[in-house]
Amino acid sequence: MTLIALHADVLVTMDEQRREIRDGALVAEGPAVQWVGPTAELPAAYRRLLDEGRAQALDMRGRVVMPGLVNTHHHMYQSLTRAVPAAQDAELFSWLTNLYMLWSHLTPEMVHVSTQTAMAELMLSGCTTTSDHLYLYPNGARLDDAIDAARQMGMRFHAARGSMSLGRSKGGLPPDVVVEDEEAILRDSLRLIQQYHDSARHSMLRVVLAPCSPFSVTRELMRESAILARAHGVSLHTHLAENDNDVAFSREKFGLTPAQYAESLGWVGRDVWHAHCVKLDPEGIALFARTGTGVAHCPCSNMRLASGIAPVRRMRDAGVPVGLGVDGSASNDGAHMLGEARQALLLQRVGHGPAALSARDALEIATLGGARVLNRDDIGALAPGMSADFVSFDLSGVGHAGAGHDPVAALVFCTPANVDTSVINGRVVVEGGRLLTADLPVVLGRHRDLARTLFERAAGH
Repeated sequence: MTLIALHADVLVTMDEQRREIRDGALVAEGPAVQWVGPTAELPAAYRRLLDEGRAQALDMRGRVVMPGLVNTHHHMYQSLTRAVPAAQDAELFSWLTNLYMLWSHLTPEMVHVSTQTAMAELMLSGCTTTSDHLYLYPNGARLDDAIDAARQMGMRFHAARGSMSLGRSKGGLPPDVVVEDEEAILRDSLRLIQQYHDSARHSMLRVVLAPCSPFSVTRELMRESAILARAHGVSLHTHLAENDNDVAFSREKFGLTPAQYAESLGWVGRDVWHAHCVKLDPEGIALFARTGTGVAHCPCSNMRLASGIAPVRRMRDAGVPVGLGVDGSASNDGAHMLGEARQALLLQRVGHGPAALSARDALEIATLGGARVLNRDDIGALAPGMSADFVSFDLSGVGHAGAGHDPVAALVFCTPANVDTSVINGRVVVEGGRLLTADLPVVLGRHRDLARTLFERAAGH
């Protein structure tokens, strides 16, 4: 059915003119937006559809409507291991070391339910498209478990087939028990591409090849993954230059900076994005800008692990595609996309002054920036022909009292709100603040049981 959103206090388009339309309206038919403009200018044909009951009206009075937010980096299974005591006060490498053995007890059901839980949290915070980087597969777990959950939840999904092959016995960071054989990784990667990847416009599911990091896979796997991805037109993703230890590892093992290492393996280009890049140097920024290589900025995680402040302002000024990522729920402990946008703004200002990032810059990174990082031109803005992914926020509550003079900026400056309405691919998935695609209390109950089971199994070993 045709969806017609009417009377938005402000409709933020993120179109080429960055229009913000007062008393805005939007028409969606199927997966695509058909018309955007002031409610008073809604074409007569669409008014007739409303009069005849052949279109669903969404009353947006008192709300800001904007494109759905795009999450470019996550580890959804980690929602099972939030606030683990042994990892609360650690930097990246020791944090990972404390958690690898716990994660070695994951099961297929744990991957499925943790994906549902993480997606519910994202959807309620305004996210409509997400990537997930799943890089360990113990006890029969597969990326298929996350894909099945995404289909149930109704999220637009970039499923990243992560991998680790370089265990401690070969000089890597992860224990051998959580790494895989490289030939098996490449075989499964090809299977997933052939079985699931959809390159069509408005695609709800794309597969990404994503060796975990320079300290957990070999150069050969990085190279072969890039060759395989480009042979099949899929994107590439990994972690890069996350903190000082990460840079030191790259210099010691390879004699290269992280950006030089990525370039040497063919890991630059519009089909590549790297998570974090907190320590990306000026030469690396220039390389990424020149090649269109993307960055997933994860401010909460970078603060939580004391990794530093990513040079987002310099990246954007140079022309590097920058999107937003919540990262795993064990290094952020939250997955609120609007909250992440707020932290992006605040952290840049801590490091670089009050003009380093504006509220509208932060929203652009969270929408158009994410679309560009994921190498998509059909999401991130509301205009005819774009995917029908949009969300509304009700700013009538106490957290936004007094902010009516600039409700768009208030989305970022004020207490992060949950969505009132969310539409993905032309389908209403959140209505009146309630998730429609899953029985959330049931999902959360099972998630709590599985989190407890995971800890009990780890304690038994």
